[in-house]
Amino acid sequence: MSRAHLNKDPDEVAAMFDAVAKRYDVTNDVLSFGQTRTWRKAVVASINPQPGEKILDLAAGTGTSTQPFYLAGADPVACDFSQGMIEVGRNRFPHLTFVQGDALDLPFADNTFDAVTISFGLRNVNDVDLALRELYRVTKPSGRLVICEFSSPTWAPMRTVYLEYLMKALPGVATRVSSNPDAYVYLAESIRAWPNQPELAEQIMKARWQDCAWRNLTGGIVALHRAVKSAE
Repeated sequence: MSRAHLNKDPDEVAAMFDAVAKRYDVTNDVLSFGQTRTWRKAVVASINPQPGEKILDLAAGTGTSTQPFYLAGADPVACDFSQGMIEVGRNRFPHLTFVQGDALDLPFADNTFDAVTISFGLRNVNDVDLALRELYRVTKPSGRLVICEFSSPTWAPMRTVYLEYLMKALPGVATRVSSNPDAYVYLAESIRAWPNQPELAEQIMKARWQDCAWRNLTGGIVALHRAVKSAE
């Protein structure tokens, strides 16, 4: 298993997310003990959306993470590769703009967005470096990047308990609350294979982003990485 990624077939991943779309948000709340809402608020605060700003929410799923940007007066676009997620999102948030798109070949022009963000989706692309470069391409000069992703707990005992939960408890809980438990087995495996905080920061900077910093949430179970595009 690759330290960077599991290299799962993109069509398989899309089908997997299509299958869990209807219960996706509820299942995530259960599995995270409600922490997803706290993490989502941290992303919004870090982006600091301003009225009229164009914001790309990549891997937006059903648009739950996009809605706060809209409420702040920004002009957000919810982009996801799963048609099933988008269909659920359009029914739930008909006022939002949804676009089906591939993170490795974003369907947007250069320098389109004031800010770009992706939460819990970067793990699911087969070429993280290319995805980071695509996000850079579609961001305006001096624009902001915020990545929210599972990471490595900073306290060793918590890290041990966390990994035990991921590989043993999480699939069992998912069996009771999700329509597709196998998707959450993949989730656990992809988290274990993901780079830690400094490693991801290094990847971000290699994609030309500047001033990369991160903040740990929930003891490092999740990390919020922030960076900016050069003013050019």
